[in-house]
Amino acid sequence: MGIIKERFKAKADLANAEIKEMLKEHGSKKIGEVTLSQIYQGMRGITGLVTETSLLDAQEGIRFRGYSIPELQQKLATAPGGGEPLPEGLFYLMLVGELPNEEDVNHITSVWQRRSHVPNHVFATIDALPINTHPMTMFVTGVMALQTESNFAKEYAKGINKKDYWNPVYDDAMDLIARLPRIAAYIYRRKYKNNDHIQPNGLLDWAGNLAHMMGYEDESFKELMRLYMTIHADHEGGNVSAHTTHLVGSALSDPYLSYAAGMNGLAGPLHGLANQEVIKWIFEMQQELGTDAPTKEQIANYVQQTLSSGKVVPGYGHAVLRKTDPRFTAQMEFGKKHMPDDKLVNTVWNIYETVPPILQSLGKIKNPWPNVDAHSGALLVHYGLVEYEFYTVLFAVSRALGVMASLCWDRALGFALERPKSVTTESVKGWLEGKDEIWGD
Repeated sequence: MGIIKERFKAKADLANAEIKEMLKEHGSKKIGEVTLSQIYQGMRGITGLVTETSLLDAQEGIRFRGYSIPELQQKLATAPGGGEPLPEGLFYLMLVGELPNEEDVNHITSVWQRRSHVPNHVFATIDALPINTHPMTMFVTGVMALQTESNFAKEYAKGINKKDYWNPVYDDAMDLIARLPRIAAYIYRRKYKNNDHIQPNGLLDWAGNLAHMMGYEDESFKELMRLYMTIHADHEGGNVSAHTTHLVGSALSDPYLSYAAGMNGLAGPLHGLANQEVIKWIFEMQQELGTDAPTKEQIANYVQQTLSSGKVVPGYGHAVLRKTDPRFTAQMEFGKKHMPDDKLVNTVWNIYETVPPILQSLGKIKNPWPNVDAHSGALLVHYGLVEYEFYTVLFAVSRALGVMASLCWDRALGFALERPKSVTTESVKGWLEGKDEIWGD
């Protein structure tokens, strides 16, 4: 069966028994209350999902199975001579629920190396798209083309027992994650490097190989990819990409279809596309000000100009967080270590010192602090990756780690089809007048 799969199954069996007992004893207990504003305003704050892999705290930020990002940077295995955690280790932690040792991490690396072959029809499908197609459209198209390889779809068609759904879902998840760097790099080289492709290096780790296939051999860029893939991997279950993957998977769509749906959500400017919007905004500011090193005063004036025009400052604010995103801090520390004198990176830091006080002065912003998107683009530009439309593809490759680990748990725990109740505004009006009951089935 495979050592990681066996450990996952053992954990899932224990969790299943625990959850069944908990539901038997406490299933009728209510968690929180739903307000009218919540059902009209994006279901913010409604507890309605179980996601085992991570939990987001408004003050402390993301914790993966209880571990913060700084703790993971200390405890997870690194590449030889490296200092950043290998994403393989984070995936193991999210899937199994325990910190892996170096042998476990190396095992996942070797498994993904063996499973990384991408069929030629996937590349042909991507090549059929116009070269000016957005990279995320190419990426999701490639994933959809890869769906022909789904183990779950084939086993379901044969009539697999539902208690065994997790097994082919696990294999699909491992195959999909293994193949994504090849697809992403192919898109990058096709769109930006004259279709001059680079073959994978079977001796490299997952993130290092992505950097290699994109054409970046600088060891510190490979370190950036390891950090980037780790900190973007998961953000509990309610964000658009994670929730969509879970929702579509609840219909027993296979992992390829579920992940593709989630990544279409990630491509939205209020989610993963925000990292593209941040660097675009900074470039526009530099152009308007006529300098690549604007002062804090110049930045403050441009921020005020942005806000007065009815726009937001991209990269600032978060639906849950109420402090600086620890993922921003991790990237800032990387910048201080590898590129302390970079003008663009220093501009990001100056923006960090300038924007929050301005947003706080408005008195309407719950979270004036930067999120993960506020910093990532500047680090990528430092190494020459200036094609900011591609940044969300990198986010998508990373996010596969979290949503695929979660999907394995969804099927192992036998989670049901997700189908919340919806109401009409007319029924709400009737309820407010005491005429109708809108909260039933």
